Amino acid sequence: MKIQLYLGALFSRIQGQHWWIGILLWFVLVAPAQASVILRVAIERGVNQVKVGASTTAIVKDSSGRTLGQLPGMSAYAAQTVPGGVALDKWQSGLFWIEPTGKGFVYIGDRWFRGRTLVIPTEKGLTAVNWVDLEEYLYSVLGGEMNSSWPQEALKAQAIAARTYALYEREKQRNNPVYDLGDSPDRWQIYKGVSSESRNTYAAVDGTAGQVLTYDNRIILSVFHACSGGHTENVEDVWGNALPYLRAVQDFDQNVKECNWIRTFSPGEISGRISGIGNVKDMMIESLSPFRSVKTLRIVGDQGTKLLKGEAVRTALKLKSTRFSLSKDANGNFVLQGLGFGHGLGMSQWGAYNLAQRGINHLQILGHYYKGVALTPIQAK
Repeated sequence: MKIQLYLGALFSRIQGQHWWIGILLWFVLVAPAQASVILRVAIERGVNQVKVGASTTAIVKDSSGRTLGQLPGMSAYAAQTVPGGVALDKWQSGLFWIEPTGKGFVYIGDRWFRGRTLVIPTEKGLTAVNWVDLEEYLYSVLGGEMNSSWPQEALKAQAIAARTYALYEREKQRNNPVYDLGDSPDRWQIYKGVSSESRNTYAAVDGTAGQVLTYDNRIILSVFHACSGGHTENVEDVWGNALPYLRAVQDFDQNVKECNWIRTFSPGEISGRISGIGNVKDMMIESLSPFRSVKTLRIVGDQGTKLLKGEAVRTALKLKSTRFSLSKDANGNFVLQGLGFGHGLGMSQWGAYNLAQRGINHLQILGHYYKGVALTPIQAK
């Protein structure tokens, strides 16, 4: 299955009506980063079919590395599961490599990426993995996780935190034969491909190239979140296990509009989200962290009671944060009024923004949010 692609879509979000910016960005985009660690990022997982292609002529290889042929540039082909492997255009193999020639990009699903593509069958279907240089991966992640117009010192702090996090996940997945991490924000970092790159993300990544955060010579779990609402949390109050560098600190994001929220739930809505307790009769906060985030929430139904603890409070009810007060309105609905956006651990992105606006540099920002850490250069082997 072949679908024609158009390069103009690649730049539609960033050039607007200024066509010349697209030309300038093209020359910037094709400039390679310095050689570094390779990441395996799963873009599609467990699907029956995935569109793949490249912006230039692409070399197609099988599992042994043998060249099967070429795919023309700017065309997409549907890779599909077949007994024993994958079908792609006129070929069938246990897996496929798609490698663009020159400075080309690869196409996976509906987005463009740097690097090359591996399409491989897994237990639940096809997985399409983008093999990409770590620094080039960060060009995109930075624009996905933080507004690229923010101060450069905030972007540099984000670049180091994101690089550290990616390598932490890579190490954790070292026994995974297929990928190191995915592209979704619920479990990993936002990775949209070249569409979220910009001149500012290049500058922040290149300006911190190869730098990571360590504690006792080990890469840290450098988690971050949008905003805490005035104070970050100790990790054990959210995830249960203490870490010496994820300690609660004063934050600088209290006045951010996006971090103030109100949610109203009817008893029926709570019943629909929480299984095994029947019709909800009441909901109450049982315990708070030292910084007034909800550690334990009790939900009482006519068929049972459930205790939600730590991060489960936020995920079960799909809340922005666990820092909230709880009341009932005149109609018996539960009203949650909250602060913060995210788990509240590690670096607050809005806090980093406000600190950078005050003239605080990226190393000071990182030292504030991650306690006792060292800045360490990595070396690719």
